[in-house]
Amino acid sequence: MTSTTTTPGTSSSRLPGMTPTVLTIAGSDPSGGAGIQADLKTFSALGAYGAAALTALTAQNTQGVRGVLPIAGDFVADQLSAIYDDLDVRATKTGMLGGPDVVDAVVDAVGRYRVPNVVVDPVMVAASGDRLVSDETVAAIRDRLVPRASIITPNLPEAATLLGWDEVRPDRMAEAGAALRELGVPAVVVKGGHDGGPEAVDVLVDENGAQELRATRVATKNTHGTGCTFASAIAVGLARERSVYEAVAEAKRYLTAALQAADTLHVGGGHGPVHHFHALWHSP
Repeated sequence: MTSTTTTPGTSSSRLPGMTPTVLTIAGSDPSGGAGIQADLKTFSALGAYGAAALTALTAQNTQGVRGVLPIAGDFVADQLSAIYDDLDVRATKTGMLGGPDVVDAVVDAVGRYRVPNVVVDPVMVAASGDRLVSDETVAAIRDRLVPRASIITPNLPEAATLLGWDEVRPDRMAEAGAALRELGVPAVVVKGGHDGGPEAVDVLVDENGAQELRATRVATKNTHGTGCTFASAIAVGLARERSVYEAVAEAKRYLTAALQAADTLHVGGGHGPVHHFHALWHSP
């Protein structure tokens, strides 16, 4: 293991320097810190044009989730066909997908439109450790969506859920990543944010083996939407034709800086969002 610190839409011709379009397929967070709101902020902050297909409405804020209203798979399919028929989407990121019908809608669209650069953030387990989706949905993601992905970004509990393991310890992240690749995905980032050490360590496993990406852990409670933000930043990198390693490393640097600036936002009374526009906004 090495260590570092840190195609097609409808248009077949893409001009050099053209702003890439990146699509998020995820749920809505009305408080703005996670879900499609975090994804679109990340796309914009990194210079990409963002499109969004909704899979669920939520009633939530920085203190917790109060309710979820799923969107039917056939309407998700309608959203995806409308987007892929018209926009030259260079990368697609998935987040919370809800049920097997939504997973199937995504899988069908990805295959039918030959979607390039699919980043799957397998949102399955809450920060509390509670399962967010059914066993049927887990199976659909594992068996049907993951093999269509370019890269997946599970945290430790999500990696364990996908593999059917009791847990994934930090010292087994590379092993877990290699096992996840056997599901048919070329690259896996196992995120170590659930570990409590002084460093935030993620492990990228791809055809080149396992590589650690390290950053000093940021002391902040404002971590809402970190997984969404990280996966979205990877999608922008892939849309810009970065290598997988470059896309992941750049995404980690962006997220670390967004966490370092998170306490300047003062949003909500709970776990606030990261600062997506830390490089663009000036402190008062």
